[in-house]
Amino acid sequence: MRSELDPHAVNFLIDEEGPDPRKGRVRTDVPGIIWNGGMAAIALGAAPFFLTPSALLLFFVTTGAALLLGHSVGYHRMMIHGSFAAPRWLTRTLVWFGAFVGMAGPYGIIRAHDTRDWAQRQADCHPFLAHKTHILRDAWWQIYCRLDLDRPPRFDFAELDRDPFYRWLEATWRWQQLPVALVFFAIGGWGWVVWGVAARVAVANHGHWLVGHLAHNRGPQHWTVDAHGVQAFDVPWAAIPTMGEAWHNNHHAYPGSARIGLHPGQSDWGYTFIRLCERLGLVWNVRTPDTMGMRPGLSEVPRHGAGFAPQSPHGHAIT
Repeated sequence: MRSELDPHAVNFLIDEEGPDPRKGRVRTDVPGIIWNGGMAAIALGAAPFFLTPSALLLFFVTTGAALLLGHSVGYHRMMIHGSFAAPRWLTRTLVWFGAFVGMAGPYGIIRAHDTRDWAQRQADCHPFLAHKTHILRDAWWQIYCRLDLDRPPRFDFAELDRDPFYRWLEATWRWQQLPVALVFFAIGGWGWVVWGVAARVAVANHGHWLVGHLAHNRGPQHWTVDAHGVQAFDVPWAAIPTMGEAWHNNHHAYPGSARIGLHPGQSDWGYTFIRLCERLGLVWNVRTPDTMGMRPGLSEVPRHGAGFAPQSPHGHAIT
């Protein structure tokens, strides 16, 4: 259940003795192979032959909208971490855009995210959950396989179950691409379908894996979280395409924060959108490190032999 006392909690996973993040079996995921592999095959095989300026523009606009409104703001910061509150109409709109990304439905994305989040907080976990294997094997595992833990955690989805929209979206998230494809076909023909659906979904899913792999293996760090077996890194080149999600080291430090780009020069379009909505009165209770305070068990990584003073959203050092 979502914790009002701990903004850094794993919100939907039931905290109990018994689940083990270490032992399990990686299995091929046939629906994932058909979906992700099919989208990638269409994109690689057909996209070059349907490349037009309008199709390419559609790809960038729809991909950006899906990643900003859906994956970053709707699914991740709002639904999974509860870093801000919004009215039902806006909540549903943002969550629909999350399904529009083409990665998973709301229940599926929570299970995948919270299982990984919980496992990485333990002293040890399965290499599937830690991204600790060869990059090619990790790509195969994460995009085309699933991990069946011997003793998986349980989830409490009561908060989502109160709104039947979430159950409907979970059952139909792949089918959400169909009406979009029909509209695109009516306007721009097959080129718009290939670039606006197949290429967009393929890039989003494969790009999500790549950034996730790098963010748990290499890159800059400002923080470590004591007692966590898996630490995170930033992926600076991916900050703009991920709408700020690539500052993953910051996110591990303050998972409940609506702001992920915490330091000077760190682009965070997701937080910019949330701040705009806040100014318009559309969202409220926006959490940031300023409102949450320094997280217990958080240590700074020395830079060039000296201490580093992390910057708050208002420009002064977080203490």
